[in-house]
Amino acid sequence: MKRVYSADVKIGSASQDELPDILALLDECELPQEGLAAHLSTTLVARNGNRVVGCSALELYQEYALLRSVAVKPSFRGQRLALHLVRTALDLAKHHQVSTVYLLTETASRFFSELGFKSIQRSDVPQKVRGSVEFTTLCPDTATVMMLSLCREP
Repeated sequence: MKRVYSADVKIGSASQDELPDILALLDECELPQEGLAAHLSTTLVARNGNRVVGCSALELYQEYALLRSVAVKPSFRGQRLALHLVRTALDLAKHHQVSTVYLLTETASRFFSELGFKSIQRSDVPQKVRGSVEFTTLCPDTATVMMLSLCREP
């Protein structure tokens, strides 16, 4: 999955050697790092040259996905890069035949609402997604749970 965001920034699949840079970015943005390495094959990065300046990741659970680790370096914020990272992740979810994408957020519910995500109760999330490390240990019960259906209505 590759997408040109701008002349200077390109979004594409993460590589194993970029994992330390991704984890450092998550740390810088105060987002959890735990469990991400297990989902590197569905992690996207925004690159400015060889430098990782943004990321987003999907955890796949059959027909469901958990969107996580949406982060942008502070010096690249305000350029709609997060929007493009999320849209590319949603394209990747569709490629994997995901019907519904879930996420947890403490700070960005308004951003995700503008992309069509709806707030839901934790109990409305399928058990296979609720068993993820994000749900079980990383995100507090006070985090907003959101979902987006990727299925088109007939």
